[in-house]
Amino acid sequence: MILVNLLPHREAARKRRREVFFAALGVSALIGGLICGAVYSWYLAQIETQRGKNNFLKVEITRLESQIKDIATLQAEIAALRARQNAVEDLQGNRNMPVYLLSELVKQLPDGVYINSMRQENQSVLIAGVAQSNERVSELLRNLSNNSPWLTRPELIEITASTLALTPRDQRRVSNFSMRVGLKRASDPKAASSAAAAATATAVPAAPAAIAKPAAAASVAAPAKKT
Repeated sequence: MILVNLLPHREAARKRRREVFFAALGVSALIGGLICGAVYSWYLAQIETQRGKNNFLKVEITRLESQIKDIATLQAEIAALRARQNAVEDLQGNRNMPVYLLSELVKQLPDGVYINSMRQENQSVLIAGVAQSNERVSELLRNLSNNSPWLTRPELIEITASTLALTPRDQRRVSNFSMRVGLKRASDPKAASSAAAAATATAVPAAPAAIAKPAAAASVAAPAKKT
C-alpha cells in the first residue's frame, strides 16, 4: 500500500529552521551583551584605577611643591645668613685696616717725602703730599708697588713743581704730588699671611715722624737728605 503525505512538511521544516535561527540569534545576542558588559566593566575599573593614581599623584605633587617652596625659603635664608656672616667677617678683618695703612706708609715713605692729606674711598686711598724731588716720588711708587703687603697698584695722578719758603731768604724747590693706591682686604690670603708675619714684628714707629701737616713739612724739609 502506498502512503502519500499530503501535509505541508516543507513549511514545517522551514518553521523549525526559523525557530532555531531566532533561538541561536537570541543566544548570540545574549552572549555578545554579556561580553560587552564585561569589557565595559573592565574598562570602568581601569579608568577608576587610573583616576585614583592621578589623584594620588596630584596630592603628592602638591605636597612636593610645598616642600620645594620650603626648601627655596630655607636656601634664601641660608644665603642671607652667609651674606651676613661674610659681612661680619669682612668687618672683623678690615677693622684694623687704618692701622695697617698708617704702618705701611711709615715703612715705605722714603726720606724727603711728606704727606699732607689722605682720604680713603672703599679700597682706594688718595694721597697728597710734598717731596724734595721727583726721584723721591718715584722711589715711593716703587716701594708701594713692590715692598708693601697691604698696598697695591700705586698710580700717580699729578705732580707739580713749586717753591717752599723756609725763611725769607731760603727757598727750596719741591714737588707737590697726588697719587692713588689700592688697599688689600684682610680676607686676601697674601694679605692675611703678611698680617701674621707683621704680628710677630716689633712695634710700629710713631706715624707723626713721617706724616706731618704742611707747616711741619716746611720745618723738617731743610735737614732732609739731598738727592
